[in-house]
Amino acid sequence: MHTDTALVHLGRETAAAAVNPPIVRASTIVFDRLAAYKQAQHGRLFDAPRYGRSGTATTFELQRTMAALEGTEACIATASGLAALTAVLAAHAGPGRHLLLCAGLYGPARTYAETELARAGTLIETFAHDEDITHRLRSTTSLVCVETPASLTMQMLDLRAICAAASARGIPVACDSTWGTPVFFRPHALGISLSIHAATKFIGGHSDGLLGLITGTHDAMAPVRSYCDRSGTHATPDACWMALRGLRTLAVRMRRHQETALAVAHWLQTRPEVRRVLYPALESDPGHALWRQQFSGAGGPFSIELQPCSEAQFARLVDGLQLFSLGTSWGGFESLVLPAVPHHLRGLTTLPDEGRLVRLHVGLEDAGDLCDDLAQAFAQM
Repeated sequence: MHTDTALVHLGRETAAAAVNPPIVRASTIVFDRLAAYKQAQHGRLFDAPRYGRSGTATTFELQRTMAALEGTEACIATASGLAALTAVLAAHAGPGRHLLLCAGLYGPARTYAETELARAGTLIETFAHDEDITHRLRSTTSLVCVETPASLTMQMLDLRAICAAASARGIPVACDSTWGTPVFFRPHALGISLSIHAATKFIGGHSDGLLGLITGTHDAMAPVRSYCDRSGTHATPDACWMALRGLRTLAVRMRRHQETALAVAHWLQTRPEVRRVLYPALESDPGHALWRQQFSGAGGPFSIELQPCSEAQFARLVDGLQLFSLGTSWGGFESLVLPAVPHHLRGLTTLPDEGRLVRLHVGLEDAGDLCDDLAQAFAQM
């Protein structure tokens, strides 16, 4: 099936006569026979009930759907996108192990690795978006973890080259695939072992749920499943049900996000207050060729670099926006604005005037209204 059709028809096995499957909430799962209990506790299945924490029929509907959409075997739902990222990182960490992370990886996940995992004896290193990682791989490297495009600087990575270098050494590659979603991005087809989605964002789509999703083959997912079982990071059935509902309209929403974001991005390129628009879908973007090779579309978030401005001018711009709300996250129906602070600048109380970045998430509003809102906020600078 085409992805558009799959989004409507998958994940409805337990619906019976209803269109949408019901929410199944449970903590205790009972078994008729001891043999069935033992099989559930030690089996390889990701969609078999064992205990409420590891999922109910609602969880398994979502997990089967996501695995099918991503063209792989298994999926695990976690409590948040960050929980999914940390589960993958922790499952491959340990004393004497080496994790190689792209510099643009989601900030809280990189901080977790550089603090918690490093303190426990894992060597954490980062690489630049345009760097050949071959010379960075070691005999102790247990995972390469990337995000593309980088959620603040929007830099693209050559995933095929990264996966080829890692695969030659038998090293799995994990990728934060949130920006592209299964509608615009097929990470496993590019060689990614573990694909991670903050379903809080586009998949949920309505800024009212927290959820993470990890997909991969049964073998690639085995250490992650083991970690999730030990740490209790699984998602609630309610969050999984909301994600299933969000999936139904994902293709329609993603195309609207892309259409409006491109219109706003092109308009921003004409503004004297803007030095650069960082959006791989633009032909002028340095990562455009890689984007065309690896994606079939673009998400709503992108960043802009402002002409040098003071903290006061910057505050007037952000505070002056009326349709772009100031808040963390993206992927919902509403447009958002956020100071885009790269990892190495996080400790500063005042950002440099030069190179100041702003991340915009373009929602489902009218493109003309959003441009008008930005124009009046620029005027207040």
